[in-house]
Amino acid sequence: MGFSFSKLLGRDKIASEDTIEAIIASVEHKPYGISESNVLFSGMNELGGYLFYQTVIVGELSVKVKNGATLTFKGENFELTLNSDSLEFESSSTETNGRNATNIDFQIEESDIKKLQNAKLKEIVLKVKKREILFTKYKN
Repeated sequence: MGFSFSKLLGRDKIASEDTIEAIIASVEHKPYGISESNVLFSGMNELGGYLFYQTVIVGELSVKVKNGATLTFKGENFELTLNSDSLEFESSSTETNGRNATNIDFQIEESDIKKLQNAKLKEIVLKVKKREILFTKYKN
């Protein structure tokens, strides 16, 4: 059930302009969603009996937040909104120019896990500060 981000950030310089394909190629984990300029990596995790939905957004997103974020999953007859576990978080720059990594953990109830796993998602929306980033489910 665990999800590790220990090798998530690419440490090689990319000679050309950063792209979604370059981000995906440089990260060992399979993406969950993609937007125009960001890739969403995510998974369930548990710590001391407490469940949370762990995310890392890699790409152009660069924020310093003091009032949290929401992550909304939308699909066929399905909508689930998760609130961030912490109100304060910020992006970190990576060694690749113009690429940042933003770690956000979201609260999730055990009853919502199966619903999310069985949902046919159409989009995932991250609301952070005054921004709304629309991700589509990644298919390879």
